[in-house]
Amino acid sequence: MTIEFTKEDFSRKIENYVILNNCSYIDATIAICENKEIEFNIISKFLSKPILEKIQEEGKSLNLLPKSKKNKLPFA
Repeated sequence: MTIEFTKEDFSRKIENYVILNNCSYIDATIAICENKEIEFNIISKFLSKPILEKIQEEGKSLNLLPKSKKNKLPFA
């Protein structure tokens, strides 16, 4: 399989999908990957840093990723 788009193109596709379908970045990425038959394990190198950060924040809010330790209150 060959990837026929750039990082900017793919990130733009995700942004447009989110806007048009009023969905999360995670859902948009999954839908586009399934539609284009792209494997999920290679897609991170085709995502821009802002998109990766949005997906990471969504993952944290859904408890799919660990929360950062800097948000915890220190207890003695």
